[in-house]
Amino acid sequence: MEEAQMVEVQRRGDNMMYSYGLLYLPVSTYSLLCATQLAFNAVFSFFLNSQKFTPLILNSIILLTISATLLAVNADSENTSTVSKGKYAIGFLCTVGASATYSLYLSLVQLSFEKVIKRETFSAVLDMQIYPSFVATCGCVVGLFASGEWKSLSKEMKEYQEGKISYLMTLIWTAVTWQVSSIGMLGLIFEVSSLFSNVISTLSLPIIPILAVIFFHDKMEGVKVMAMLLAIWGFLSYIYQHYLDDSKSKVKKKPNSNEVSLALTDQV
Repeated sequence: MEEAQMVEVQRRGDNMMYSYGLLYLPVSTYSLLCATQLAFNAVFSFFLNSQKFTPLILNSIILLTISATLLAVNADSENTSTVSKGKYAIGFLCTVGASATYSLYLSLVQLSFEKVIKRETFSAVLDMQIYPSFVATCGCVVGLFASGEWKSLSKEMKEYQEGKISYLMTLIWTAVTWQVSSIGMLGLIFEVSSLFSNVISTLSLPIIPILAVIFFHDKMEGVKVMAMLLAIWGFLSYIYQHYLDDSKSKVKKKPNSNEVSLALTDQV
């Protein structure tokens, strides 16, 4: 699984670029730049995965990008007076680069499933998750001890406002849900396409404010409602295109089955 390990190394670098972008940019600017990953993914899918674009798919990509952009513009901007122009530029370039790299990662995963792995089993999806995650874990452990940050873990746990148990539970369930999310993403790439997986990820952005209203009693503003409706519209547009493609494939299979049955009757 050398290919999977190389892809995971690429993803680790992608996460590092995202971290630098979030460190040096306002939340609104950062979110706005992250919304470009769907457009990048469309380009990479066209060249690497032979993705066919129809008016419905293009409509879906545009609507979901606008939806994410609305959330970014509506977000409260952080004070950037303490950030120098050089660091701001680094954050900008890192975020754009991370969005492009993540989109490339999704397309390469689909290409690996199609050209390298060539196994249509659930174990293939698990292999693409387990081996890269093991490499990433080893890298994180080495970095933790090499940097000396392991010495401050106990202090960080004690200073956590919700208590030690909440600290541990947060780490454990974050790890579990992240693995479930990653397997779901790989499953969507395996069953459908990298572009569809990214569409689902982008669809989740407008859903988050709804969960914030339910669990954290956040305010539901008009912009968030508009972003949610646009995201649902874009998602349904993509789903309808898949419905049309599936209907066409069934129509094409029927004549072939009829020809086989006729051939059998002629032999009899």
